[in-house]
Amino acid sequence: MGVCPRCPISHRALYFCSFQNNSFCGRPKAAADSTYYGSYPAATWAFRMKGRPRKDLYIQAGVYFAENGIYQNYQHRTGFKFNGANIVGYEIPIEAQWEPHFGPHHDLPGHYKLGFVYDDVRRADNYYNTAGQSYYVYGGKQLMRNSSWQTYFMFDQKLMNYPGRPKSAGLTFMGGYIYNSPHTAVRDFEVYGALMSQGLIPGRPEDMFGVAFSYVSIAPGTRDTTMAMVAAGDYSGMPNHATGVQTNAEVLEVDYSINVMRGVTFRPDFQYYIHPNGQVGLRNSAMLGFKSYVSLF
Repeated sequence: MGVCPRCPISHRALYFCSFQNNSFCGRPKAAADSTYYGSYPAATWAFRMKGRPRKDLYIQAGVYFAENGIYQNYQHRTGFKFNGANIVGYEIPIEAQWEPHFGPHHDLPGHYKLGFVYDDVRRADNYYNTAGQSYYVYGGKQLMRNSSWQTYFMFDQKLMNYPGRPKSAGLTFMGGYIYNSPHTAVRDFEVYGALMSQGLIPGRPEDMFGVAFSYVSIAPGTRDTTMAMVAAGDYSGMPNHATGVQTNAEVLEVDYSINVMRGVTFRPDFQYYIHPNGQVGLRNSAMLGFKSYVSLF
C-alpha cells in the first residue's frame, strides 16, 4: 500500500497548509486534477522506489493504481478496502528533488522538486468528438484519450535567518508551476507563490506571517465547451458545476499565526477571490475568518 501520488513531502505539506485556501492547501489543486486519485494522503495500492545518488539529491518513481469512484462514500470514505475491483488503470510518477543549503554558514535550506507523470486511464477529451469537431456543437461521440500526462516544478527556499532568534525563525519563499495535458484536464496549469516569515517580532519565535497568491487556468477545451453552451443558452449540463464560462481564477491570502501558548494557536485569515470558480461573470469575493488549533497532549 502507499500514499497518494504527488502528495507533498512533510516539510512542503507544512508550508502549503500554513495557508487555508484550497488552491494549494494539501497540495496544489492542478496537481490533483483527476477523479481517479486522492487529493490528500489516503490508502491506495501502489509501489514506490526511492534512492539518493548523493546526500542532497533524491530520485523516486512509482506505480499508483487508479480507482473509479475514489471520492464516493462506498469506495473511499467509509473504511479500509483491500479489493482492487474498481482499478481502471495506473499512474507512473517520476520525481527528483535537490536539497541545497545556501549562505556563508550553509544555514539557508531549500528544496527544488521536478517531476513528470504518465497516466494510462482512458478519459474523455474536454472538447473534441471522434470526428475532430466540438462534441457539444456537432454531437457525435466524445473522443476518448487513452492516456494523459502532467509535469511540475515546485520549490521552497529560506531566504534569510533572523539574528538572535531560534533556528526555525526566518523568511522563506515558496513557489511552483504545474502543467497538465490540456486535452483531458479541467485546469491546464497553475502557478503560485508565497512568502512566510516566522519569528519576525522579537519575543514571538513561533508566530508566522504569510502572504500567498495563486493563478489557475481553465483548460482551453473546457473553456470553449462552456462558451458554446452559454451561447446556446444551455446551462443544464455545464461541466464542473459552472454557471457560466470558465477561464481562470486567482486567490490572494494574507494571514498571521499567533502562538497563544504551548499547544494553542490562533490564526486570523483574509482571502480575496478573483473570478470564483474560474468564472469572469461572478463577482470577486472577500473572506475574513480564522483557524484555531488546540493540542491537549
